[in-house]
Amino acid sequence: MKTIRWLEILLFFIILSGCSAITELGPKPLATNSVEIISPPDVKKTMRTYLEAFAADDYGSMYEMISQANRDSISGEDFADLHNNARNTMSAGSLDYEILSAQVSNPYTAQVSFRIDYHTALVGEISRDMLVHLNLKDDTWKLEWDQGLILPELAGGGKRLAMDYKIPARGDIYDVNGEVIVNQSNAVALGIIPGQMNDKSSGTLINELSKLCIINPDDIRDEVASAGLDWYIPICEGSVDEAERILALNPGGLVVTPYEARFYHQSLASQIVGYTQFISEENFDEYRRDGYRGDERVGSAGIEKWAEEYLAGKHGGSLLVIDENSGQIVSRLGSSDPQPAASIYLTIDSNMQFYAQQALTGFRGAIVVLERDSGRVMAMAASPGYDANLFEPNNFNNSLLENLLNDGDQPLVNRAAQGQYPLGSVFKVITFSAALESGLFLPETTYDCQYEWTGLNDKIRYDWTWQKCQDAVRAGEFCNTSSTTPSGLLTLPEGLMRSCNPWFWQIGLDLYNFDRGSDIANMARAFGLGVPTGIEQIAEATGQITNPAGLVQAVNTAIGQGDVLVTPLQTAVMFAAIGNGGTVYRPQLVERIQPIEGDPTTVFKPEARATLPIRAENLEILQKALVSVVENTLGTANFRLRGMNIPAAGKTGTAESGSAGGDPHAWFAGYTDCADKGDELPGCSEKPDIAVAVIVENIGDGSEYAGPMFRRMLQVHYLGSPQSLFWWEKSFGVPKTPTPIGGIPTRTKKPDND
Repeated sequence: MKTIRWLEILLFFIILSGCSAITELGPKPLATNSVEIISPPDVKKTMRTYLEAFAADDYGSMYEMISQANRDSISGEDFADLHNNARNTMSAGSLDYEILSAQVSNPYTAQVSFRIDYHTALVGEISRDMLVHLNLKDDTWKLEWDQGLILPELAGGGKRLAMDYKIPARGDIYDVNGEVIVNQSNAVALGIIPGQMNDKSSGTLINELSKLCIINPDDIRDEVASAGLDWYIPICEGSVDEAERILALNPGGLVVTPYEARFYHQSLASQIVGYTQFISEENFDEYRRDGYRGDERVGSAGIEKWAEEYLAGKHGGSLLVIDENSGQIVSRLGSSDPQPAASIYLTIDSNMQFYAQQALTGFRGAIVVLERDSGRVMAMAASPGYDANLFEPNNFNNSLLENLLNDGDQPLVNRAAQGQYPLGSVFKVITFSAALESGLFLPETTYDCQYEWTGLNDKIRYDWTWQKCQDAVRAGEFCNTSSTTPSGLLTLPEGLMRSCNPWFWQIGLDLYNFDRGSDIANMARAFGLGVPTGIEQIAEATGQITNPAGLVQAVNTAIGQGDVLVTPLQTAVMFAAIGNGGTVYRPQLVERIQPIEGDPTTVFKPEARATLPIRAENLEILQKALVSVVENTLGTANFRLRGMNIPAAGKTGTAESGSAGGDPHAWFAGYTDCADKGDELPGCSEKPDIAVAVIVENIGDGSEYAGPMFRRMLQVHYLGSPQSLFWWEKSFGVPKTPTPIGGIPTRTKKPDND
């Protein structure tokens, strides 16, 4: 009966079609029957886009690709957190994927089989094959998502990943002789409450704190005198061993707060060593995927940051699937054992570093000491320095950290490697070398050095002796000494010895006029100025050496002024090269990296980077001229360096600071030449020769301030300790006048009426 009914309907439509044709005007073409074929989008391409977004942490794009029902069940933020946390927990720094197969069941549904390979830091490779269902919606494939698309073990929900971490102790940092600089230690925060001090022990307390904390005792006295009786004045920290003497004395007014932490002994080389901090929010994912738990303290500056991989050791862990309801372990996906951290041995000599920091007490500036013939950094001090222990939250004196971070003198900046300064007359060694190499000047070439130089018509330029004469007149004295009268007729080496400005202005002018205007700048860069030294372990500034754009710039550059900017580290590298015969070494701060067991993984080896572009005979002339700066009675450094009994060469410099009304920077740079002279001179020994660069900011003449600091570094290196006071000291490390910087930090408790 059904068949008869369908035939009746079909016959009806045939008759109806015939009637319609009769009513039309004219013939009509025969209709062609056609069926539209629906072609769905490439499902493999969709899946590939989803997995590429996963690899790139683009969770927003992933979320847009899942079905509406899925999006209704989980927010975009929770979706992103779920995937990000999974990768972090797995320590999966990267992942690869492969589309295995795809099947479109009908135009609206499909299945894709794929593989994900997670590359984890802690448990190796995690590889899983998975299957996802997709539905076509508005011509777009949408994934039917659940947690099983992260790992099949998470399918169905109610489970989470967890890592059971195994974290080794952080490695230590030592000096070149094995003296500890940083380690885990029981420490004490030390401070004073003035109202609890008594007359009998106050002097002892201040003196002992001064020694332990390397602080001018006058600064402590001044702070106590200006503080309220119940104020707590934080002073410094010490290990229990370092503070043993003062703890045994137990003087009245001393406040001792014990704590345990990674301890930075005597704040030695703080701008080299750096400090640790908790992992920042912006770096959190990166560290988690490197295998960190996330609550560790990691290196944030200096060696602590550079050597993080070695100092942190290799974390271990077990990756677990946990039932969220019971808290029980469902499965263990992989595990690894931790590997001990290594220790870092620096090239720094603690004794040299201590006295370099002490020499800068009360000043802004820097001292760099290099082993002349290898590039080892024996000391690198910058003032003001800082106390790295303030970054430790368990330290009771940690309240001073905000003051440190907001200090206008920028103690966190390593002036030795990051400070950029005009070099002043020290730069004349460059101009001297360019003059000889040009062939326009000979060692015998002379120039009459007078007070004034009028080689350019823009203004009169004055030699330094003219300024000294003016100072003498203001003091009611006569201009009748070698430092207040013109130097007169000088050969080129004598011009360097006397640091005659007109001589070097004339060189700059002549080179420019003979179409050799870039010779000085090229020589400076070849000597290592205005280019990175290549030191790897700390940040460094580049400085600036430019080709002169005109005559004024050319003559200014010739005496290290104008737009010349260099770092103390570059200057030390340059003088080491001059002293060692022309080899420019890469400066190095790390002597070796030493695991707990076995041989060192890295051992320092000198690395020559370049050779000075100066002929051997000209280099020898330069070396002799630098010796005369120190040894000749007319040399600019002779007055402060005579009688050292240590063969040395160097150059003074007084550089205009560029700041309005600011005093000039004091420079001295030089090297020793003790090799094979130990039997002849009592100051020499079998110790290696060194090169030293000193800058003291806004203080005056290089010979008066930087020269004596150079002398002290030589005494410490060859004799073990300073042998004479600075002319401005009343005792070692204690200036005669109050310390202008680097005194006691701001109090932590203020008066009630403040």
